[in-house]
Amino acid sequence: MRRKALELVTALLLTLVAGVFWGTWFSLSRSMHVLSPDIFITIGKQIMENVAGTMRILMPSSVIGLVVLLIGSWKTKTRYFYCILTALVFFLAALLITLAVEVPIDNQIRTWTAATVPADWEDIRDRREQYHTLRTFLSLGCVAFFTLAILNKRNRLKRTNK
Repeated sequence: MRRKALELVTALLLTLVAGVFWGTWFSLSRSMHVLSPDIFITIGKQIMENVAGTMRILMPSSVIGLVVLLIGSWKTKTRYFYCILTALVFFLAALLITLAVEVPIDNQIRTWTAATVPADWEDIRDRREQYHTLRTFLSLGCVAFFTLAILNKRNRLKRTNK
């Protein structure tokens, strides 16, 4: 019963993280290139303010859930284990992009104003958006593999109960 509860909580956390990434990518990131510097800075700062605190909780909690589930399935090495492992790898890659690329760029953007925007701001914006796209699809892959793990486990249980 504890594992099912952990799977449910982890699924919710992973979905929330992927939803934040997907939502901003789908609704905004693909059109950032048409925004003027002042609009880009204003929107960027507001998004950072809206998500930073929550993501500091959601992302580490997601990793903990995945790691605990992975450790719990270590001995069996079933498809469930390998799907959880793949989900964890995808999620850690998304987290690495967040910490190594996105956060440093966000910290730069936080200091900008329309009057102080650097000459290469478009290159910085484009780099951020490229990595945001990669991070978004890694997080969606994570959710997909996590879902496959749960479905595979359910199907295996049905086969063994027949």
